[in-house]
Amino acid sequence: MTNKKFKGTDTYVATDDLNVAVNAAVTLERPILIKGEPGTGKTQLAFEIAGALDRPLYEWHIKSTTKAQQGLYDYDAVARLRDSQLGDDRVHDIANYIVPGKVWEAFESDVRPVLLIDEIDKADIEFPNDLLQELDRMEFYVYETKKLIKAKHRPIIVITSNNEKELPDAFLRRCFFHYIKFPDQKTMEKIIEVHYPGLKKALLKEALATFYKIRDVPGLRKNRRHLNCWTGSSYCSPKISRRKPCARRTNARQFHRCTAHCSRTNRMFIFSNNSYFLTGAIRPDSKHHADEILLHA
Repeated sequence: MTNKKFKGTDTYVATDDLNVAVNAAVTLERPILIKGEPGTGKTQLAFEIAGALDRPLYEWHIKSTTKAQQGLYDYDAVARLRDSQLGDDRVHDIANYIVPGKVWEAFESDVRPVLLIDEIDKADIEFPNDLLQELDRMEFYVYETKKLIKAKHRPIIVITSNNEKELPDAFLRRCFFHYIKFPDQKTMEKIIEVHYPGLKKALLKEALATFYKIRDVPGLRKNRRHLNCWTGSSYCSPKISRRKPCARRTNARQFHRCTAHCSRTNRMFIFSNNSYFLTGAIRPDSKHHADEILLHA
């Protein structure tokens, strides 16, 4: 058990409740299940925990076709068949064809590691149940070699989920749960300052005000990554070209429409005081310049 406490890092702004949840899971030696909106730092949390506590990190990224057995080990029967046809002496020892998975690698770590099981909700509904015994007892059996693998140190297990499907109750009862809330404006200012220091205060204030105003519009798909196009930080760095805005009445409101083309993703962003959405690729014959934002009605 480590004596260090997680308090965030220089590159990761963690709230007090997240710090408490992580430290509680580490102390109680239980997996921590992290949920939250996309872009709120769920996966990155495992990297920051490993760095802050000076622990090795083992990453297991889950796909829709991933099986629980693959995290333990995989038996390469095809390679053994090939070697038998070629007369390779390795074929007589089946252990040569047992490929350890990420869970096995974490179990054999000489120091207490961090094990990331990323986006567990992508897998089949039975996937979490298939790992119950292994994560609870910290051991599993390799039937091909008749060998029992036990963890040298209980890993710090970080499990992330985008909440695309419900997880089994039996699995949830074994986890310490925390939901990362979307950061408020004050926390968002700290996050932006960490990653993009030196931004003009007026620009940041105006961008955040507009961003959170858009987030409050009902029915929008909310994602923190959209803020990057407002601050000109990640997806694009657009030049702003201002034209005299026209105004017309729409539902008794002043309606202003803005389009912005991102030259990196080749997509057109369209937003206004009551709508925000992302279109497909911009037409090659469009009059809009690749790095220009045009304000018009």
